[in-house]
Amino acid sequence: MDQKRHIIIAGGGASGLIAAVMAAERCCSVTVLEHNDRTGRKICVTGNGRCNLTNRDQREDAYHGNHPEFARKVLRQFSFEDTLHFFENIGIAVTDRKGWLYPRSGQARSVAELLEGKARSLKVKIKTNEHVNDVFKKGGIWNVRTEGWTYQGDAVILANGSKASSVPGADGSGYRIAAKLGHEIIPPLPALVSLKCKGKNFSGWAGVRTEARISLLIDGKLIRTENGEIQLTEYGVSGIPVFQISRFAVRAVHEGHKTEILIDFFPESTPAETEKLLRRRKEACPYKSHGELLIGLFPDRLCKILCRQPDLIQAIHGFRLEITGDAGFSQAQVCSGGVGTEKIDPSTMESKIHRGLFFAGELLDIDGACGGYNLQWAWSSGAVAGIHSAKEHI
Repeated sequence: MDQKRHIIIAGGGASGLIAAVMAAERCCSVTVLEHNDRTGRKICVTGNGRCNLTNRDQREDAYHGNHPEFARKVLRQFSFEDTLHFFENIGIAVTDRKGWLYPRSGQARSVAELLEGKARSLKVKIKTNEHVNDVFKKGGIWNVRTEGWTYQGDAVILANGSKASSVPGADGSGYRIAAKLGHEIIPPLPALVSLKCKGKNFSGWAGVRTEARISLLIDGKLIRTENGEIQLTEYGVSGIPVFQISRFAVRAVHEGHKTEILIDFFPESTPAETEKLLRRRKEACPYKSHGELLIGLFPDRLCKILCRQPDLIQAIHGFRLEITGDAGFSQAQVCSGGVGTEKIDPSTMESKIHRGLFFAGELLDIDGACGGYNLQWAWSSGAVAGIHSAKEHI
């Protein structure tokens, strides 16, 4: 061991890389252990390859978990403004799309490249194809065991992500390591994910995109409503409004609750106004069939589905579907659940159980809404963990 404080980081994703930079800037010797052949693999696929870095509107209800206030405390340590300043300093120019911020290049890869470049400029050692199997403390030194080596350090940051992703290595191994170290694991479930619905007739509307209002009902109680463009699929529903309610729907199904959605395909109108509109259309064009009255209002494949329903107005404004599941971890953008936050200090991201053990990113029981909130959580939690892991305890 040299005289520098040595930090070992499990995971070279968004939170792991920013943690590495923060620790290295404070004169630490830093080693990043990344399961894949290169760092930032998941960064490269976020935002459909464009990387929604963060969101200008850091509203409190954008972050979820058993203790969502934990996220707010962390974001006060490394804020939205701190994040913008950090990325401007390493070379990212941002473009603002109604508050959703992206790199001006339009390429997520540029974010990963500049993050890794900054880390390497600070002499951070990046070890790829290294899968962390075990983390333990012996003789006051942290040991991080991979398949081929045991790394030793003064502090460890677990930033090895969740089970959500199509990127290889998203195996949830961090949960097992954290549990072995005494931390509670809230069952991880897919979030920001498409929903599967009960029924067999979805092939008729598969591929349709339309503006709608989605309302989530759990045991008959209205929980959440979202507006925007939805996509109708051969197994159910997708699109940003669906993603926004999915973390609540998936957990409700997992817990055995009756979980339904109501789709309003014409949210700009009331049922009474729609009934009057269809009556006027019939009076103007009496030769039109029931289904033809809908042409021009809705996509043709949706028209065919709606006109088969026993109550057309109800179908238009309250199409009811029972949720049976989701598209799975490989199709989810993030997880809900993870390492419980009660035994972690939000001011430092350090374990309350083990001195010198820190956490960051998706591994924790914090997940955000669509719109850059999950990356903001990664930047904030990673930065706080990196800064405080560099400090020696007195």
